[in-house]
Amino acid sequence: MTDRNIEVEPIDRPAVEDQEIEIVERKGLGHPDSICDGIAESVSQALANAYLDRVGKVLHYNTDETQLVAGRSNPQFGGGEMIEPIYLLIVGRATTQYGDQTIPTETIALEAARDYLDENFPELEFGTDIVVDVKMGEGSGDLKEVFGEDGVTVPMANDTSFGVGHAPLTETERIVLNAERRLNGEFAEEHPALGQDVKIMGKREGDAIDITVAAAMIDRYVEDRADYDDEVESVREFVRDVAHEYTDRDVSVYVNTADGDGTDEESVYLTTTGTSAEMGDDGSVGRGNRSNGLITPNRSMSMEATSGKNPVNHIGKIYNLLGTQIAESVVAEVDGIRDLRIRLLSQIGRPIDQPHVADAEIVTEEGVALSDIESDVVDIVDRELADVTSITERVIDGELTTF
Repeated sequence: MTDRNIEVEPIDRPAVEDQEIEIVERKGLGHPDSICDGIAESVSQALANAYLDRVGKVLHYNTDETQLVAGRSNPQFGGGEMIEPIYLLIVGRATTQYGDQTIPTETIALEAARDYLDENFPELEFGTDIVVDVKMGEGSGDLKEVFGEDGVTVPMANDTSFGVGHAPLTETERIVLNAERRLNGEFAEEHPALGQDVKIMGKREGDAIDITVAAAMIDRYVEDRADYDDEVESVREFVRDVAHEYTDRDVSVYVNTADGDGTDEESVYLTTTGTSAEMGDDGSVGRGNRSNGLITPNRSMSMEATSGKNPVNHIGKIYNLLGTQIAESVVAEVDGIRDLRIRLLSQIGRPIDQPHVADAEIVTEEGVALSDIESDVVDIVDRELADVTSITERVIDGELTTF
């Protein structure tokens, strides 16, 4: 028997896959909110690794308040230009002094942001198309104390907060998640006209799935309206094919539904850099995808921003990532589960492997009693909690995505 407070109970709703209406959203890599998430997390990883290299442990920091102010552009078929640059402000707290060592946290943050943008946004010129600034203060003294003492193997929770995870993903969730990732992967390699700003909304009504895609096109790779329409149709066909890898239901795909009937640039979703951040869409960390990469109003969600938070003891990061990992492990190892929700609640100052409560809510398959699988579920939850510090290591190493 475990000494952890682990509860198993039936879930208070039908499995999401069995509900009449399901809505799922993903904001792609180049959405302004996702740009903030990506930079905040890249800065977080850079700071964590710098602290490990310089002092042998991760010091107190958080970079989860990064903000983006949209620029202004003049996209044109064949190639337009930026008029005003995008402005991105990295905001947070970081430890700059440890013993006799000074850590150049703002320089580290700027380098991490530049590297992330160079790797993921080849059409955005750092310092010209996008200007990045850093304003990071020192951490709160009381939170530094909670952060942990030397020799403590399991950190203490920095806050009284909670995380949520669920599994398995529904067909609609898998379509939305994988369609965006593959559009920004294999499809973009063959279609340079597609920008990184791809947003996908899925709606399932009974057995009919509608997928609505907003796909920014890059002007210098598009000659005219006919060329643009061909690219849009290629996106539609690709998403349709991806969808049918995950479902036998009827699927309809709609791309750039706001496009007008005209032939000029103003009637279509054309950009100079591949993101709507160039033309009026602001962004903020935590306003987009949850830690599993989706926005799922049919499921419980934490409003915590996962990206940019310290991976050592910040519950807003650890418990959301861990909740997803636990849910996926339970579903993979225990037969008879139709739907699973994991909720993890911390208490400030308490070891993070000892949550105030770990709650597993389950919809079983027909013919499977909850009592038949309860002990197996408890064992897996207990095992994953005991290994909670591996989440920290995997986040720092870049193995886990946060948005």
